[in-house]
Amino acid sequence: MPRRAAVGRRSFASTLKALDELASSGAKVSVRITDLDRGTSVLAGDDFVTLPIAGLGIVPLLIDVAAAFEAGALDPLEIVERTSVEPVTVAGIWQHLKAPALPLSDLAVLTAATGDALAANVLIEKVGLPAVRARIEQMGLTRLALLDRFRDERGPDDAPHVALGSARELAEVFAELVNTNVVSAAVSAQVAEWLSLNHDLSLVASATGLDPFAHENDEHGLLFVNKTGRDAGVRVEAGVLAGPRAGVSYALIVCFDDLSISHRLRAHEAFRTLGTDLMEYVF
Repeated sequence: MPRRAAVGRRSFASTLKALDELASSGAKVSVRITDLDRGTSVLAGDDFVTLPIAGLGIVPLLIDVAAAFEAGALDPLEIVERTSVEPVTVAGIWQHLKAPALPLSDLAVLTAATGDALAANVLIEKVGLPAVRARIEQMGLTRLALLDRFRDERGPDDAPHVALGSARELAEVFAELVNTNVVSAAVSAQVAEWLSLNHDLSLVASATGLDPFAHENDEHGLLFVNKTGRDAGVRVEAGVLAGPRAGVSYALIVCFDDLSISHRLRAHEAFRTLGTDLMEYVF
């Protein structure tokens, strides 16, 4: 069928129902879907609200790292010791590897592909939080912030969250990345390439049927780039999904009381429902 054909038959009724049930149970929900062809909103719900986004805060970090590589301010092959930052075990695989040091470019890959907290903290140490904040301001984003490094435990003197953001701005960032409008075409392409390696396809992306470990070049012509964020009572995903009919950027943030497995699974199911509706929209 022609691109944009049968758009009237595609609906997000199932997603709206799932999100409404979450909100009725006390969860905070923020969602945004933007049609990449038209630049118009397909679905929006409290998309301006600033909420915790956990590991999705590494996206502006990766943008600043890629910009520093391009400008020559950082050497991608600079070897950095793992012991240069405090140990952190919340996520990632570097803590399990024997290699005591890795080049910055490899740390960017680990950060994007596995949400490696230790690798991300090294990158934060190299570029500095003020530089990331300045980069966010330069991009014209007012509700996105990387507040702190990753920590196993957050004390009273630490920022309460790693990062904050809104669904609207997260969807906007991913749309600008695939349209090569972030900093420069080279920086946009580099960050999109890193993020295309993401292994977490368990939420929205579960509906795509893609291989979590090898989905950069899908044989069915599906373009997909995403990043997830997870914390206690926080689930987030943002990305770009494009097929033969349409392309969208999307973001969904759910903050819920993680009181039981059923509470958690209900939140996860809402993401998967959104994924199914998105696949129907782009195909």
